[in-house]
Amino acid sequence: MITDIPGVRVGHWTDPVGSTGCTVILSPDGSVAAADVRGGAPGTLGTDCLRPETLIPGAHAFLLTGGSAFGLAAANGVLRWLEERGIGFETGLARVPIVAGAVLFDLGAGDPTARPDADAGYAACEAASDGPVAEGSVGAGTGATVAKLPDPGTGMKGGFGTASERHGELVVGAVAAVNSLGRIVEADGSAIAWNRGDPEAEAAMWPIENTTLVCVGTNARLTRDSALRLAYAAHDGIALAVRPAHTHWDGDVAFAFGTGAIEPDWVRLPEMASNAVAEAIRRGVRAATGVAGYPAASEVAS
Repeated sequence: MITDIPGVRVGHWTDPVGSTGCTVILSPDGSVAAADVRGGAPGTLGTDCLRPETLIPGAHAFLLTGGSAFGLAAANGVLRWLEERGIGFETGLARVPIVAGAVLFDLGAGDPTARPDADAGYAACEAASDGPVAEGSVGAGTGATVAKLPDPGTGMKGGFGTASERHGELVVGAVAAVNSLGRIVEADGSAIAWNRGDPEAEAAMWPIENTTLVCVGTNARLTRDSALRLAYAAHDGIALAVRPAHTHWDGDVAFAFGTGAIEPDWVRLPEMASNAVAEAIRRGVRAATGVAGYPAASEVAS
């Protein structure tokens, strides 16, 4: 799990009735971070300040949330939680917490008026721990759906997953909230979750209603530029597990951070990151529970 990286904490807020939720990843102080947006329909917060040429070296928290653009309100609760604990970028007048976030569109899976808000973001922070991370239909994966091509009405349930890889002292971990247009596949290309409609049907794609959000971390020491390269590798992981990925109708976003505990091994680091992301995606979908109209992978025979 991503919490195999010392100092990293993850917390969920889940609304099982409204079928939405949010997840917060808290990174250790001093972490260096970057973000890479590749989907054609993103909804983001704070990604520009993580560009290598900007002043801020990292983020104190990463927010993955349902609720479409409305769900970004959860960031206000994350900000409040961090400020109460004196966590933030020192400006001389106040410590300003840096929160980077991204949304997925889950309004069609449950109650479209149910969205994460500031209290939800605060509660996710309160729930954060460095222990085991719940997977499946929790947090940002609560209302996630996948495999909506060609017929959005015959897709399957997505979810939230986490995975990690270790080589010696080097640890790379990832989380993923999986709400993709594309199907989810194993490493050999066999389907985990697929569209149950007529494969010959004309595609009826819903705009802006699909997204895979990932956050990958490592205990390695990163620069601003190398953190961005790690985010690139995270997108490789999306492409390994989601077919197709990075479409015009997906808002795919990858966050990456390094805690700086050890020297990086750039022979292994990118592959470890892409593998961890791909496995987090698969685990989240395998662990999901179905909702009306979207059965879980565990409920449908291949």
